[in-house]
Amino acid sequence: VSANHAFFMKIIIAGASDVGLHLAKLLSFESQDIILIDSLKEHLNYAETHLDIRTIQGDPSALTILKKADAGNSDMMIAVTPTETTNLMCCLLSKQLGCKRTIARVTNIEFDKYKVDVDFNSLGIDELISPEELAAKEIQLLIDESAFNNSYEFEEGALTMMGTTLLESAPFVGKSVKEAAAVFSEVLFMPIAIKRAGTHTTLIPRGDTLFEAGDQVYFTSSKSGMDSLNELVGYTKQEVENVMIIGGGRIGKKTAEDLCQQGMRVKLVESDKEKAIKLSGDLPNTLVIHGDGRNAELLVEENIGGMDVFLAVTDDSETNIMSCLMAKSNKVSKIIALVENVDYFELTKSIGVDTLINKKLLTANSIFRYVRKGKVVDLAKLNNMDAELLEFVVSQDSKVLGKKIKDLDISRTATIGGVIREGEGIIALGDFEIIPGDRVLVCCLPKSISRIERLFR
Repeated sequence: VSANHAFFMKIIIAGASDVGLHLAKLLSFESQDIILIDSLKEHLNYAETHLDIRTIQGDPSALTILKKADAGNSDMMIAVTPTETTNLMCCLLSKQLGCKRTIARVTNIEFDKYKVDVDFNSLGIDELISPEELAAKEIQLLIDESAFNNSYEFEEGALTMMGTTLLESAPFVGKSVKEAAAVFSEVLFMPIAIKRAGTHTTLIPRGDTLFEAGDQVYFTSSKSGMDSLNELVGYTKQEVENVMIIGGGRIGKKTAEDLCQQGMRVKLVESDKEKAIKLSGDLPNTLVIHGDGRNAELLVEENIGGMDVFLAVTDDSETNIMSCLMAKSNKVSKIIALVENVDYFELTKSIGVDTLINKKLLTANSIFRYVRKGKVVDLAKLNNMDAELLEFVVSQDSKVLGKKIKDLDISRTATIGGVIREGEGIIALGDFEIIPGDRVLVCCLPKSISRIERLFR
């Protein structure tokens, strides 16, 4: 990503494990002024040798270390150590010193409920982010839209971004984008990015771009467009009744709770006996089974083949991948794996586990949008693709004001995915005119972000 497109911010990241390191990597591409703090030297080694950032070894919640990092003159403190109290303390002190904005990673998945009782803003903490909660929400969204393997909601679902792999049977395989749109006269969806099977190149589709079997395609759709989109990609939306979850950690427990409330039958397999006993008390409507999720006999005994959805969300990526392969061989149609190692993404796709969730990426993307300049209010990274979906709010002095979409100076490496006007999602075509207050979704390749940002400034 070119250095000129991001405005210069001084950002301090506390915690150099999973999320912190991933964020530092993302932000260093943007040429931000970044300081990474961690109490363990070995956590900082990779950053020192691979990234163009500064590092400080020490307790990030200690006042002396924060002063050494000049937290008082920083634009943002992002505290993502594994310890909740350290993160809260870190943000609280940084704000007192004069830091403009603070974000704390919390481990408690129910933290949203506490926001009612405690005014975190007055304490100096602007945002609370729980990786586990983000993962649980993502799982919920994926189960609700079972044809799709990556999704993101904008403005509470006014527009939704969905990713799927096109089957041979999809009605528009072999058709161009224009022809596919003509199949449904009410155009309620928009293809925004395509990656051909077996390639690493991301295409931003145009009217004459052909859809091919095996394409990984991202669409944006309004609420009313989801059904036609399901039909178009060749899936019939399945009613989900039976779900098996491997792993009773925070994500597994929260998901089981949510799914039982929706009336689904849930089996949860947990390898730790004490944990399993506690879970069966906490989750009266869930069948909790004490056992190893990699044990093929156990899974068959518990009718893995009769499941509509299989979720592997233990803390161990290898266990998750292995149990998902068993679900795959038992012909479960929707398989979701929690994978912590980003390097496994390509591998897991190639062995047929189509839906992967990574807390690091979810959390980093969620935090990333606070760092964006100008009018960007939201951002979604497209899984496995070199493209981003940005949401801009159109102001009175924006260059796009009063222009029709077809007249915008957008390069071939970007496309308008839709517009949210007064809370309603619109799939906007060429003659649509942009007015102040519109929220515009733009999908683009990294090299064209700076140009797009200048348009909306």
